[in-house]
Amino acid sequence: MADDLCFFNKDSFIFKPPKKSTLLSRMVVLIFSMVCGVYICSICLRQISSRSTARLLSVQVVRPCEPIDVEPSEKPLVHFPKPKTFGRGECACHPVRSFAILSTQRSGSGWFETLFNSHVNISSNGEIFSVKPRRANVSTIVETLDKLYNLDFLTSASKNECTAAVGLKWMLNQGLMQNHEEIAEYFNTRGVSIIFLFRRNLLRRMISMLANSYDQNAKLLNGTHKSHVHSHHEAEILARYKPTINVTLLIPNLKQVEEMVTKALEYFKSTRHIVLYYEDIIKNRTKLIDVQDFLRVPRMELNSHQVKIHKGPLSSQVENWVDVEKALTGTAYASFLEADYRI
Repeated sequence: MADDLCFFNKDSFIFKPPKKSTLLSRMVVLIFSMVCGVYICSICLRQISSRSTARLLSVQVVRPCEPIDVEPSEKPLVHFPKPKTFGRGECACHPVRSFAILSTQRSGSGWFETLFNSHVNISSNGEIFSVKPRRANVSTIVETLDKLYNLDFLTSASKNECTAAVGLKWMLNQGLMQNHEEIAEYFNTRGVSIIFLFRRNLLRRMISMLANSYDQNAKLLNGTHKSHVHSHHEAEILARYKPTINVTLLIPNLKQVEEMVTKALEYFKSTRHIVLYYEDIIKNRTKLIDVQDFLRVPRMELNSHQVKIHKGPLSSQVENWVDVEKALTGTAYASFLEADYRI
């Protein structure tokens, strides 16, 4: 009896929670966890939805650049480059026109390009196709032009962000004539405007060519060859050389250049263009206003630091002038003997 009492008393101090109570608490915890999970997921979904909506709204706000105050016929001539090498900043929606100065060596194109680059909105990037690999075939030519007109061809002439007109100087014998069909198609598709710059007096051009060729070897300016100079002293040194012209080849050479110019004008006649002559610009500087209007850029006073090398009458610039005069007198090129302008 005592043992039974002791056993009873011992058990009365031991608490054993029922198994049903444990199961119930676990169910409560599980349900609570599920409710919290659902709540957290709903919040996340709302945030994701709001971000997506914000992104969608931001995309809808951004609109492509549109040419403002541009005639409908002019719209194919403007584009909005997106260069890979820099950002155009506030000028991202400033339209850019593409151009190419097509010329022949020693026709005043170097001087003309310095005038162009004195304009704050024009970038003319020089004879980039004087590098032969760039004109190896049509593919390399197009690749180079694409890079240029996308403002990714950076030179000292590049105006970058706020360029309004971008182009190059391209000599006719630098892959242009050989690939004229593909290049004309590219110009028309891309909206490239052509500025033809030639020299009326091909005899003057020949004298300049011969003198420049001589200096490439002689290097008269302290052992340095310069095609263009920026001081009167340097110009006087180079002008001292008087070339001797081969009168037997004189007329055939003049005719060859003349025919090449005529072909160029024919090949690219379907492309928007303007034709300028070096002598006309020398005598009438309003021609520079015409070309600025042609590119639809603001009119500015254009300047160059280049100094002309050969001045004065042609008779003082050629060693065998008497022979040259006899060869051209009575021919279609006799007018080249006359003084056509003064500087």
